Amino acid sequence: MFVLEQEEYKKEGIDWEFIDFGMDLAACIELIEKPMGIFSILEEECMFPKATDTSFKNKLYEQHLGKCKNFEKPKPGKGKAEAHFSLVHYAGTVDYNISGWLDKNKDPLNESVVQLYQKSSVKLLSFLYSSYSATEAEAGGKGGKKKKGASFQTVSALFRENLNKLMTNLRSTHPHFVRCLIPNETKTPGIMENHLIIHQLRCNGVLEGIRICRKGFPSRISYGDFKQR
Repeated sequence: MFVLEQEEYKKEGIDWEFIDFGMDLAACIELIEKPMGIFSILEEECMFPKATDTSFKNKLYEQHLGKCKNFEKPKPGKGKAEAHFSLVHYAGTVDYNISGWLDKNKDPLNESVVQLYQKSSVKLLSFLYSSYSATEAEAGGKGGKKKKGASFQTVSALFRENLNKLMTNLRSTHPHFVRCLIPNETKTPGIMENHLIIHQLRCNGVLEGIRICRKGFPSRISYGDFKQR
């Protein structure tokens, strides 16, 4: 959005000096997705039976600490939850606790879990899994043959695969989006928690978009229509 808006100004012949709003987000994405990035190391550690949360953390530190400005060792603070690494991007710094990540990442939906959901007393849950088969999912769909190494597919690898399919689909269309914000943590009508709202606006890049529009020409309405209104 940051890039396209400013390119639009240039196309219209507006005298515009390009403003670098939050472009360091690309470096943060690369840190997560690139080879030997966070996902890559996580998936690699899941393949080793003796790997632990500590060995995972040590590999992250060895690969990125002091070498990548978007990766930091968390600063301890009074009242703060324990964190093992921090990701830095234009909207702020986010701390992460990796306890149990390896186990969670190796936890595909197996047949016994599916059967448990299907027999659930919660009608919605049993309905959602009524036609689902973990065996079929691992085999690549109904009637499909199980792929070599499919049993070792991690949750993060499956997530990346689904994300790539989504991005391919989005790039073939002309998408619009609606920005949804959580007004409060208790789902109470009519209550707006200001700090929660501003945090979401900042982290979603909305404030950066507003800054671009304030400096530019956000309206796409003809003068005649504007005057009549």
